[in-house]
Amino acid sequence: MLRGMTRHTPLNGRTILITGATEGIGRATAAELAGRGARVLLLGRNRQKLAATARQVGAAAAYRADLSELREVAAIAAEIRRREPRIDVLVNNAGGIFAPRQETREGLEMTWALNVLSPFLLTRELLPTLRGSADPRVITVASDAHRMARLDLSDPEHKRNYRSWPAYNASKLANVLFARELARREPWLTAATLHPGVVRSGFNSNNAGLQAALWKVVDLFALTPEQGARTSVFLAGAPELPQSGGYWAQSRLTAPAPGALDDGLALDLWETCEDYLRRLGL
Repeated sequence: MLRGMTRHTPLNGRTILITGATEGIGRATAAELAGRGARVLLLGRNRQKLAATARQVGAAAAYRADLSELREVAAIAAEIRRREPRIDVLVNNAGGIFAPRQETREGLEMTWALNVLSPFLLTRELLPTLRGSADPRVITVASDAHRMARLDLSDPEHKRNYRSWPAYNASKLANVLFARELARREPWLTAATLHPGVVRSGFNSNNAGLQAALWKVVDLFALTPEQGARTSVFLAGAPELPQSGGYWAQSRLTAPAPGALDDGLALDLWETCEDYLRRLGL
């Protein structure tokens, strides 16, 4: 941990928006940050779960959107801008793995849409509210799965040969590259990605068959959501972070895979995301 950071560092006065906040790591992150005095905002898909989580953690507000649908992301970002004059920390926590290949209502492969384009768009649209903070931060939950990834921007939706794990791994590499390019483009904020560990968080529970069955075995040995949330909480609350665009694990700055340090690939990813959003009129 950085000097001066303890488990109970107070966060009074800080407004923190967390996506995927109704279960698993997101809910544990929200509970811990609210317990430290932060003004916590929740963003999730299920209205009933949002209301229940907001009551449980004492959230200041809850916003509903299906983050796999990019027009909904843009619309909820506009609503948040209207209602929230300042956001200090954005935690891009929502994500998933999908077997077999699925497409959103907008015709995009689900992993690419939810894990990559959605946090890219939400961050872009909330930059005006982040500018109101004296110490703005964008934290994106990635994974050490990025170390096994190959990111092919000629086919980011894996139309030619879809397999769930390579698609997921590539999306996590994209998250790390996104933070690196965000830090370069927006030096006034601090960007970070992190590996939460293997967490018993409901991950993979949306799938069926052998993949879901095997993950239930993995869950027997996995971290609790509270343990998995520790690095997100640390990055949101540390008095200062030594590097923007860095990759963190166990609350420590960690070297990512060599491919995650490719500035040319980071730029290409950024431009690819912008092209996708232009095609959707966003």
